[in-house]
Amino acid sequence: METKITIAIDGYSSTGKSTVAKQLAQKLGYVYVDTGAMYRAVTLFMMRKLFVSATTLNSEAIVRHLPFISVKFVFNPKKGFGEIYLNGENVEKEIRYMEVSEQVSKVASIPEVRKLLVQQQKEMGKDKGVVMDGRDIGTVVFPNAELKLFMTASTETRAQRRYDELIQRGDKVSFEEVLKNVKERDYLDTTRDDSPLIMAKDALEIDNSNLTLEEQFGRILKIAEDKITEIST
Repeated sequence: METKITIAIDGYSSTGKSTVAKQLAQKLGYVYVDTGAMYRAVTLFMMRKLFVSATTLNSEAIVRHLPFISVKFVFNPKKGFGEIYLNGENVEKEIRYMEVSEQVSKVASIPEVRKLLVQQQKEMGKDKGVVMDGRDIGTVVFPNAELKLFMTASTETRAQRRYDELIQRGDKVSFEEVLKNVKERDYLDTTRDDSPLIMAKDALEIDNSNLTLEEQFGRILKIAEDKITEIST
């Protein structure tokens, strides 16, 4: 029987966690779970209810409405990975908008939100053979994961990547606006009281500031394959 492991990929925003996690899951035949998309979906729901905005954060209302949220991944065979659905609606595109990016860290800092989604994430990965990326996968969701990676890159590099992605999609944003958002998310993610973004003691740090996507994937795939071989022998 083939040995399967749990791969936890954490790190800062716009470090390419989701891209490499998708590639790795496809190559290994594992399930891919984008936990950031889950928090974004909850944020989108709360924004539509006007419970969170640039000037509003109604934590009590957000907590009260959590039972009315269903977040699921539905596999898209054309894309080769699961797309996120919010109460039956495909919101894969909507959750990537800048407006959601500006609010997601605030919603994710609410303990009740994290508790709900962490429970779901643990359930998704209980049978191993999963690649999960986020902010607290190796520290909170799967502290016993066989392989933990921590992705990082310079602030300016990450902002440029995010800016290029948004411009290519047709969004009207400035680089300064994106850089400000990246810095704000870093601060909120690393200073929140509940499950802050930190590198697990047994994680391998991958600084991809100067790596191409091909170089990054090649390096991480070898690390994963070596770990699977090590555990199976």
